[in-house]
Amino acid sequence: MNKAGLIEHMKGLLNDSMQVAWAAMEAAQESANDQGKSSMGDKYETSRSMGQLDRNMHARQYEQIRQERLLLERISLGESSKRSAVGSLLHTSAGWFFISVSLGAIKYEDETVIAVSSSSPVGASLLGKEAGSKFDFLRKTHEILALF
Repeated sequence: MNKAGLIEHMKGLLNDSMQVAWAAMEAAQESANDQGKSSMGDKYETSRSMGQLDRNMHARQYEQIRQERLLLERISLGESSKRSAVGSLLHTSAGWFFISVSLGAIKYEDETVIAVSSSSPVGASLLGKEAGSKFDFLRKTHEILALF
């Protein structure tokens, strides 16, 4: 499994999500602005407020995705350590896990890789483990076969 390629693939997925969030944010802003052209009084204020709330929600989503992308950019591709940490790619008896950002199950090189945040329950259970260590996932005990 090529970790550098996996990171680039994940950046692409995040870039796509950022574009969707940006477009939705712009559409919500445009909708809020358009309400001023065709409405009057309380209805105008309510519609404009709803449009602004939508815009803010999409702006928060965009910023969260941007922060996740920055985290991926900071992952070192140097030597892997003996203990898992943020940036570790783990081959386990349950499949591949990548401790990075929460993207869930993604397809890469004909494999499914589960991208998890270190703050998620499974991510936290994988932190600091070595090859041969056990961890629980989906109510079963699994083994870490190798770290990359």
